Amino acid sequence: MKPHSVSGVEMRKRQAAHIEAPPQAPGQPRPNTCCLCWCGCCKCLWNEDRIERTERQTCTKMDSIEAAEEQHPSLEEVLSWARSFELLLRSLEGREVFREFLRSEYSEDNLLFWLACDELKKETNPSTVDEKARIIYEDYVSILSPKEVSLDSRVREGINQSLAEPSSLMYEDAQLQIYTLMHRDSFPRFLNSSVYRDLLASRRRTCLDT
Repeated sequence: MKPHSVSGVEMRKRQAAHIEAPPQAPGQPRPNTCCLCWCGCCKCLWNEDRIERTERQTCTKMDSIEAAEEQHPSLEEVLSWARSFELLLRSLEGREVFREFLRSEYSEDNLLFWLACDELKKETNPSTVDEKARIIYEDYVSILSPKEVSLDSRVREGINQSLAEPSSLMYEDAQLQIYTLMHRDSFPRFLNSSVYRDLLASRRRTCLDT
């Protein structure tokens, strides 16, 4: 006996009745609709579930990205800066906040010089060392430099002599002198400044809110 076949008209009627069916009552299990809904129409309950899952995944991913972009130093980290100038300079956020303060005192170049010297110490390629050493000299040490930092005559003379054969450590004495100047002079004022105190208060409020 020949198996009964479903005509194209009857199949379309079944699909139309399935698509136009009333919404499922809350709490009732949804029927398995994907077996008939080969068209992927927007009214398919299976298709709605798929779209909802995609939207939730997208929102979760965007929330994670935004949270990463909005990261701030923790209260513990901000408090640690007051205990140690070294910890302040090791922290990327700490350097940025300290730089903001120095800018208000027109002494930002001290920190920029210190950072440039620190980067030079990490270089091993002779041509790169030579290039960076001369750039630092032209930017911060030369009497013609618009960013001249405060170095004593002994240290400045040592740098002038090292220019003949630049090395990654040629600014070591100058870097230490500027470090000492910032530590003894700028750092105490920074801790009493509104820049630091406002940030500290903000971190404390965030901790209380959470």
